[in-house]
Amino acid sequence: MSPSFQDLWRVFGRIGLLSFGGPAAQIALMHQELVEKRPWLSEKQFLGALSFCMLLPGPEAMQLATYAGWKLRGTWGGLLAGLLFVIPGALVILALAMLYISYGTLPIVQAGFVGIKAAVVVVVLQALRKVAGKALTSMMGWTLAAIAFVCIYVFQIPFPVIIAVAAAIGWWTSKQSDAPTLEVPETGNPLRPLAIWLLLWVAPIALVLVIDQAFLTDIGFFFSKLAVVTFGGAYAVLAYMTQTVSFEFGWISPGEMIDALGLAETTPGPLILVTEFVALLAGYKEGGIALMLCAGALALWCTFVPCFLWIFTAAPYVERILCLPRLKGALDAITAAVVGVILNLSLWFALHVLFARSFDSGYGLFPVLGSFDPKAFALLYLAAALLLWRRMSLPTVLLICAASGILFSYL
Repeated sequence: MSPSFQDLWRVFGRIGLLSFGGPAAQIALMHQELVEKRPWLSEKQFLGALSFCMLLPGPEAMQLATYAGWKLRGTWGGLLAGLLFVIPGALVILALAMLYISYGTLPIVQAGFVGIKAAVVVVVLQALRKVAGKALTSMMGWTLAAIAFVCIYVFQIPFPVIIAVAAAIGWWTSKQSDAPTLEVPETGNPLRPLAIWLLLWVAPIALVLVIDQAFLTDIGFFFSKLAVVTFGGAYAVLAYMTQTVSFEFGWISPGEMIDALGLAETTPGPLILVTEFVALLAGYKEGGIALMLCAGALALWCTFVPCFLWIFTAAPYVERILCLPRLKGALDAITAAVVGVILNLSLWFALHVLFARSFDSGYGLFPVLGSFDPKAFALLYLAAALLLWRRMSLPTVLLICAASGILFSYL
């Protein structure tokens, strides 16, 4: 018997409010709520859905929630589950952005963000270790990771190009499927949900094009592109996003980008909500509160509407898709390349946190050694000890590091 919409509202609302700690913790919470506590999904269904969502661009935990809702109550169930997973965190991000705009330039707040930035470096290194442990299981994986790092750090090759090449390599080096052909389910024309959600996706972009709002047009196109290449989680695209929003568009500074990630780490929901914070801050700088709210809403739309498109178009074909080893080979190659991309992000963040000045040599970013900040190094060491040794929760570590940064500013 399918659960009622009231039951879906209650359970997925709880998941959305408690989904701190990144994808692993969020997926574990969903497993507890949907498989262990309630017989809504079987273990096989849950793991198959998770494998499917990991093949897709975008936040896999949010897409898993959407798929679970679709499996239980169709399109409206998927829409409800997906929105409940995103909206609580999006509202918190809006509140944090307003506070950041109002008080972020105060010396005491800036001192606190020194500690948060140091913690962010450790968090990204922790993510690097986890992804590398899963992805680098062969010489091919290590090679792809190394090449990806050199390409993005030394030659500044765009992230989408690296992902596309890695996917092609993984596809062509994988064996053909010898699995039995599965029947295509009788679910109607898959072009219908594809067309509906594609139109919904592009509608606001078309609107800002018509009214000739150049800034919002750039927001719409950029975050739509980001939604298509977000394989490997938010950390994988942060370097690409930073390069684009800080250096190509000049919307926010690299330091503000690190602040955005630190604040996004403290909220429930997918980490890719950092896109909303970036758009809110950029919109405020461009045209005040009204443009800020429009930019934030458009970034959210272009980040998450594609997730519904992937799920509602492909969900009926999950079993068939999971029997394609070449597709899995492409994903494995992408994940290996993502390790090199996250290593680039780790180094980039560390240089901006530990050194006041750095320079682009033409073959990568290098620090000015005389600008080394010992306080930032001490805070980074503290964050590493709390997260990796004491294994404290991330919100607690961020709070301790922020307080320590303020304390250091007074010593």
